[in-house]
Amino acid sequence: MSVLIYIDNQEGQIKKANYEAVSYGVAVAKQLGVTAEAVVLGAVNDSLEALGNYGVTTIHHITNSEFNTFNNQQYTTAIAAIVASCGATVLVISYGVNGKALAPRLSAKLKAGLVAGAVSLPNTSNGFVVRKGVFSGKAFANVSVTSAIKIVGLTPNSYKTEATGGTATVIETQQTVTPSTIHVIATNKITGEVPLAEAELVISGGRGLKGPENWGLVTDLAKELGAATACSRAVADAHWRPHHEHVGQTGGAIAPNLYFAVGISGAIQHLAGVNRSKTIVVVNTDPEAPFFKAADYGIVGDAFEVMPKVLDAVRKMKAN
Repeated sequence: MSVLIYIDNQEGQIKKANYEAVSYGVAVAKQLGVTAEAVVLGAVNDSLEALGNYGVTTIHHITNSEFNTFNNQQYTTAIAAIVASCGATVLVISYGVNGKALAPRLSAKLKAGLVAGAVSLPNTSNGFVVRKGVFSGKAFANVSVTSAIKIVGLTPNSYKTEATGGTATVIETQQTVTPSTIHVIATNKITGEVPLAEAELVISGGRGLKGPENWGLVTDLAKELGAATACSRAVADAHWRPHHEHVGQTGGAIAPNLYFAVGISGAIQHLAGVNRSKTIVVVNTDPEAPFFKAADYGIVGDAFEVMPKVLDAVRKMKAN
């Protein structure tokens, strides 16, 4: 018996959210008194042995070149085979873009109960109960999973990474790959920017900036902090900023350590995409703006006066 952690490999790199999933999976394994193993598919540039520093004992590396490109059908078959071979009773998946595609398929294939969007370790004192966010993060639900195999989709940035020391044994294997009905024609990626879903710092702007010509108030601060940029739906719909920067209920859901909102009122639809942020800072002229109720820090003032002072303070801090 074991806990198996799926490590999402994107172009040979293991992203931060996967280290969180590994630490989470190792903690679950300790609760259950079993070993923690991991599975990764395709070519990897990062050191897999180093994952042992987070408590994983064995890593199953499926090296077929067909897995260098994410394919939901083929990945599901390959991971299910590893679950069976190592006798895993719990499968942990970082619940990002690929995780959200994989987890439901694996749930159906393995006849496994799925907790989508877990935010804490399971309570194993009486069964297997996991807390998850519901209603766009406005409440929590405790989900009891009774199936023989359990799948936990871990919300990114909800569990800290914890180094325990050690190295992992890497077992390289190949699998017979069944031809897929999905064919990737092209992959278009945005380059030269901090990926929004992975960013720990996000500077975001709304209609309060009055036009795209004023977006330097956001981008200049983001550049100084090494942060990603985001925007409200109204801004994306007005084509001031590209739609991939839109965060909210109908856009991306993020959970950075810092979300700095400039000129955004904070309607409930926007909050649904950012309310898992560790720290929220709001700049708005309206003291009654809904965002101030969710903010950790708020500045009531004109962004055109406040932001240059914030930028100047950051530059002075960096100079010292």
